[in-house]
Amino acid sequence: MLQARCPSCHGFRMLTDRDSLLRKLHELRSEHRDLDTVIARLVEAGPVDQIHMQRLKKRKLLLKDEVAWLESRLIPDSIA
Repeated sequence: MLQARCPSCHGFRMLTDRDSLLRKLHELRSEHRDLDTVIARLVEAGPVDQIHMQRLKKRKLLLKDEVAWLESRLIPDSIA
């Protein structure tokens, strides 16, 4: 069992295996894509609540950081 610190959850999370990491990575990427769609549709719809838009973009950046963190856990360290 791998105990790792997730940058966005401010605590420790128990990660049991590679499959659970891959599942979580897939979920985060999917949510990130969904936010892209939501943001684009809001912009197309006309005047946008800027605070709401800021929150969506902040969440998207947070997801990007989590994806990068998980990817770094999945890539084995190699000495080049």
